Amino acid sequence: MNLAGKTALITGGSRGIGRAIAIEFARRGADVALVGRDVAALRESAEACANARPGATAEFFEGDVTDRATMERIVDEVVKRFGRLDCAVANAGQSVDALLLRLKPETLDHLLEVNLKSAFHLCSAVAKPMMKQRAGAIVLMTSIVGMTGNPGQAAYAASKAGLIGLSKSLAKELGSRNIRVNAVAPGLIETAMTEKMPVAAREFLIKQAALGRAGKPEDVSGVVAFLCSDAAGYITGQTIVVDGGILM
Repeated sequence: MNLAGKTALITGGSRGIGRAIAIEFARRGADVALVGRDVAALRESAEACANARPGATAEFFEGDVTDRATMERIVDEVVKRFGRLDCAVANAGQSVDALLLRLKPETLDHLLEVNLKSAFHLCSAVAKPMMKQRAGAIVLMTSIVGMTGNPGQAAYAASKAGLIGLSKSLAKELGSRNIRVNAVAPGLIETAMTEKMPVAAREFLIKQAALGRAGKPEDVSGVVAFLCSDAAGYITGQTIVVDGGILM
């Protein structure tokens, strides 16, 4: 799982799971490029990456991940800055709960833009330099909710389920160029997003977990690093569940 000499681009790397992934990549030897709109939080993540390993290089790029032209520009800048692009992680995402009959069209549009279409834009942009290199690894961050569904989360679940289909389709499209595409589906992970969950819902999920606890961002980051490493060189089109045993 040595990532020395590799360059990784991560969306949604300003906090939570995204920041943990960025630190994991830096610790394992990769140069890291972070993308998002919260400049202050991105700067904190970049500093944490730089502190994770002596000599680590981490830079952040401000931009809207839902805008295709912006993502193409940022990817071009990353390739010019680092000379190559080996790994890309589509981690940007949001959750808005609403029952179907109360779901506003603008809420649906927003979740699809942030959770699903942004991944399309990232994959389209990074595929170009990866195809030239004839090598690369892409990881899409989905959710166990995208596999099971959940009352009140139809829009969120649909957007996350779409990422699973996207990962499998791109694995077949890009495999001949030695580009691997996988998805990671976390369960209940301790982040700012899950802190807003009702206590009863959190306790229910923890009871369902075979390990009897909520996960930490670091429980996910190691899996993502593995999928982007040469150790996973024959793994593509898969969805790796990281949920402590909730779905068993």
